[in-house]
Order: sequence, then C-alpha cells, then structure tokens
Amino acid sequence: MTLSCHPGSYVETRHRIGRIAFALTVSVLFLLAPVRLFAQEKSIPEEIEWIWEVRPTHANPSLPNVLLLGDSITRNYFPEVTKDLDGIANVYLMAASTSVGDPRLTHQIAEFVAMEGVHFRVVHFNNGMHGWGYTEKQYQAAFPSYLRAVEHLVASNRDLIWATITPVRADATSGATNSRVDARNVIAASLVQPAGIAVDDQHALMMKHEDLHQDPVHFNPKGSNLEGDQAAQLIKAELSKESK
Repeated sequence: MTLSCHPGSYVETRHRIGRIAFALTVSVLFLLAPVRLFAQEKSIPEEIEWIWEVRPTHANPSLPNVLLLGDSITRNYFPEVTKDLDGIANVYLMAASTSVGDPRLTHQIAEFVAMEGVHFRVVHFNNGMHGWGYTEKQYQAAFPSYLRAVEHLVASNRDLIWATITPVRADATSGATNSRVDARNVIAASLVQPAGIAVDDQHALMMKHEDLHQDPVHFNPKGSNLEGDQAAQLIKAELSKESK
C-alpha cells in the first residue's frame, strides 16, 4: 500500500508491486557481493523506528536522477535540494532511522532501489545520527558493508557524495554527543576518501551555525536551507563532471 499526497509531498511506502526483473537484478548483485553485508547479527532498535521515502510525482525522463540517502537531517534539507535542482535533476529521498551496524539497513536500501527501478546518476548519502546503541567499533566494522551497498547504486564512486554528520547540542539525548559524532566522522572519512568519494562537509558548515539548532539535533528552516544549498551545489558539480 502506498500513501501519497499532492506533488512534492512526502510519501510513506509499505509495499509496491512491479519492476520484477529489476528487483531480481538488484537482489543478485547483493547476493554476489564479495563482502558480508551484515556486520551485526541483531538489530538494536530505537524507541521509534521509521523510513521516509519521496519520489517525484512526474519525473522528467530527460533529466538525471539524484538520490538523497540519509536520516531526518537529510529529510529536512531535501526540499531545498529539490528546489535548487529544479529543471536539472529528478530528486529522490530515502531517509531512515536505521543505523550503520543494523542488519536491516542494506535490505532497506536494496528494496528501495528495486521499487524505484531507476538509474541514479548521483547519490548523496549520510548515516550516523542514529544507532547510538552501537559502539564506534561496531560502526567502523559495519561501515564497509554499508558503503558497498551504496556503491551498488551508481556506475562508479565518482557518482557518490558522502555528507559528514552534523554537530548536536550539549542537551542531546539517546547517546548523541559531539565527541561521538566526531569519532564517526573520522571513521567514515578513513573509508570514503580512499574510495575516491567526494565529501560534503555538512559538519564544518553547521559548526558555523550552531545558533540555528531548533532542537538538540535538528536545525531550523534557515539552517536546513543552508545545508540543502551546499548539498545541491556539490551535486550540480558532480552532474557537470559527468556531462563532460
């Protein structure tokens, strides 16, 4: 069942039938992947678990497709990216509370891609603001599997952009602290940079705008727009490279 509203609204997806051949192809890719996809045997769920998926109501087949893959931070700047890339790309979103280290994550990514059945020219991705029940050691052990799942979405790593994890306020709960954010950013950098993946340093950007927090984790609309503008600028640059 798919619940949808007017164009540009958010869409929460449960099940969708179609594109069987594409789904089988994606499944085979994941089954044949030379690395083990699941670093943890058991999920450590949060009090509230969620997935939020958005797709263009009328995608322009002449434009490239872009995917934002992340969490509620990504979800908040998605509208600004969509606005900035209007007429340039069709922008999709998969945001979830599922953390690196959770064995569900790679399944969810594969299911989303099979359901959409489109080729993504650029994937802008982030993970690390959730899953504080996993240690940084577990995060590090699971990150290669997560990265491999994302790499399956594009033709090459030059089509990927990693967004760093943004700072939190001192009153953040559920285990989030800036020292842990910093540690996860270091872990991610040690893996994405050698892989030749571009970096969108959202952390450095928002360290300059910590006054724009609307709660301990998220930023207000002005802050989210700043994030979206930076993300869109880097996505445009990647699309420009590919067009050449």
